[in-house]
Amino acid sequence: MRLFLVSLSSHQGQLVRDQDPTAPSPDKTPDDKKQKGPISTQNTLLFSEMRENMIIMSDGSFRAVVECESINFDLMSSREREGIEFSYQNFINSLYFPIQVLIRSRRVDIGPYLDRLAEIRRNQDNMLLNVLMDDYMDFIDILAQEANIMDKSFYVVVPYYPAGEENAFKQQTKGLFNSFFSGKKEATVTKIDQVTYTKAKDEIKNRIDSVMNGLFQMGVKSWQLNTRQLGELFYTSYNPDTSSRESLEEH
Repeated sequence: MRLFLVSLSSHQGQLVRDQDPTAPSPDKTPDDKKQKGPISTQNTLLFSEMRENMIIMSDGSFRAVVECESINFDLMSSREREGIEFSYQNFINSLYFPIQVLIRSRRVDIGPYLDRLAEIRRNQDNMLLNVLMDDYMDFIDILAQEANIMDKSFYVVVPYYPAGEENAFKQQTKGLFNSFFSGKKEATVTKIDQVTYTKAKDEIKNRIDSVMNGLFQMGVKSWQLNTRQLGELFYTSYNPDTSSRESLEEH
């Protein structure tokens, strides 16, 4: 499955100052009469394509995402905590590339859960159980209205820069300071040849294996997100309200 996002660029028109403001400008072209439309969501995205479980960024770099299960550190004994901390230190020291830890908090929609309970109640002949289920459903409904029931998801973002991490960091630092003093630049997408793509695919796989092995040593279960799961991650991130009611259907 491939999910393509087209980057749209906007052209900034020149301001012409005339002696007579009511006189038409001789240099005006039909394109100058067009008004700029609203900025679309695609213009704000920094990636151009998702392919083979990878995100291809507009600058030519690559990303892969590993989802992790959480562990209850507070319920562990002091000896278990020391083992987790020692494994975490070894994991961080073994990395030869940068990573990003992403934590997402989403409000849990208990509507489907209540619907399933209501269906079970309709098929239940025991009157006592029906009364107990009614009280339980009312309690859950009131609790959900008074408090936000949140669910946390944990991800590790693994990058790969074909030009090297050091050069990428320098360019990002320059771009950060230039953005304060320069105008809006047109969005561009860096073209990637087959050799660069194949090398990036192999390097991403090696880095994913390294991250998952380090997490396994800490007792954390993890798995790499495939292309569809990456699309769902971006869909739920950019559409938090809509995604709770409408899922991303497969085409």
